[in-house]
Amino acid sequence: MSGEFSEFTASNDSKRTKIAIFGVGLIGGSLALCFKGKPGVEVVGHSINVASTEKYVARGVVDWATTSIEEAAMDADFLFLCVPVGNLENYVEELSKLPLKPGCIITDVGSTKASVVKHADKLSLQGAVFIGGHPMAGSERSGVEAASLLLLENAFYVLTPTENTPADAVTKLERLLKWTRAHIVKTDAVQHDDIVGAISHLPHVIAVALVNQVAGYNESNELYRRLAAGGFRDITRIASSDPLIWRDILVNNREVMLKLIREWQGEMDRFAELLEQGDGEGVAEQFRRAGAFRSQLPERRKGMITSLHECYVDVPDHPGIIGKIATELGQAKINLSNLQIIESREDVPGVMRLSFQQSEDLDRATELLKTLGYDVHM
Repeated sequence: MSGEFSEFTASNDSKRTKIAIFGVGLIGGSLALCFKGKPGVEVVGHSINVASTEKYVARGVVDWATTSIEEAAMDADFLFLCVPVGNLENYVEELSKLPLKPGCIITDVGSTKASVVKHADKLSLQGAVFIGGHPMAGSERSGVEAASLLLLENAFYVLTPTENTPADAVTKLERLLKWTRAHIVKTDAVQHDDIVGAISHLPHVIAVALVNQVAGYNESNELYRRLAAGGFRDITRIASSDPLIWRDILVNNREVMLKLIREWQGEMDRFAELLEQGDGEGVAEQFRRAGAFRSQLPERRKGMITSLHECYVDVPDHPGIIGKIATELGQAKINLSNLQIIESREDVPGVMRLSFQQSEDLDRATELLKTLGYDVHM
């Protein structure tokens, strides 16, 4: 890895490489951590909020930060736009008005690509090059506080160069992104939006619609909410995603989403027909087809929808038992990201849900807790 980056810096005449990151939150902060401290690299953070810039520096995520877009962009070799999807085109336009360093690369991390790539293609970037990007990783948490050096490791990182993008610029960006340890995938922006719309955006819409449907039933019978624990809560957890972020994503990708939603309605109509006809074998075939395809999906690979790394522990009603379990995990250096007490089961004194950011932490935790005599369920 160090040899690869040495080659990168040499190709730039061994001069200091400046990386400007606009919006140092979960993704922007994680990228910053991957680049910061590397040989010959300077990482600059940008926010319009003074308090945010101070926080970036205080947490050691960037080398320095500024509220000036001009100062951040000046002489930068790479500019990462890690702002909400709805703001991307405005940032590209503002950058196009600045005297950017010739050959510098502007890229973004938005989950929709066609609109920003098309917009950038219309602008004169004065010698700069825009390459759409999308690191397909996330977290249940947000903000720079959730940034992690390991967030992008083994995740897919999609780049969407156009036929007019200089090949050497793509190579240059790929070489830099090796520091993230992500798997680089290249495709065109339209195909990206079709695929991500189906595997991420549509599931979010379905989860929201399902939760709202049950919430409507619950208005006249609160037993819906009481019994909607466990599996229902887990399969619909993405319905709790940030409303403003998803407003921008879905509106930005609306043509793809309208097509996908109509096709989803067709799938539901097929199910309704099978049930109307009492076609049990037809229903079973739907489950067989889904199971066969799902069994081919990669396991434990990072993706757009954060994987569940959780276990459930039956706990006796003893004073201090929660603190004891947390202490045991801490002493074993197992990073516990969340803990919740569930009271929906009447046959046991209590159930504790433990959440972890990494699958490795989950494996170690379940092994440790079982060794200590606890009943652990996945």
